[in-house]
Amino acid sequence: MSPVADQPPIRLLILDDEPIVCKRLKPTFQKLGYDVETFTDSASALARLRQQPFDIVITDLKMEGADGMQVLAGVKEVSPATRVIVITGFATMETARESYRKGAFDFIAKPFKLGDLVECVQRVEKTLQTDRRTPPERQP
Repeated sequence: MSPVADQPPIRLLILDDEPIVCKRLKPTFQKLGYDVETFTDSASALARLRQQPFDIVITDLKMEGADGMQVLAGVKEVSPATRVIVITGFATMETARESYRKGAFDFIAKPFKLGDLVECVQRVEKTLQTDRRTPPERQP
């Protein structure tokens, strides 16, 4: 699935302190029609989010500076409608529960198959399209 022609492209922010992850993910999502920006440090990513809204944020959990949980909280504070996908090489039941409790859309353990992450982003996109079609008075 790619963004709908009459809608602006889905804006996707990718945050991972491993540059190779950003370099691998950015072209994949650009080819699918997403407007993608990547960051390797949380401070820059959060500053950009304050300047420009994003529909979806993919963030690593364990990073220098603000970790993924702090990023998740920051995203939800600045832009509550933004969907967040947490990716991590340190997946535990507790971190997954905490991610969902703080508002994550999904939680994906590394190493992951690229297709699994693409599928997750496409699920988010479907929820965004549904939300955009739902009149405001009918939204919970």
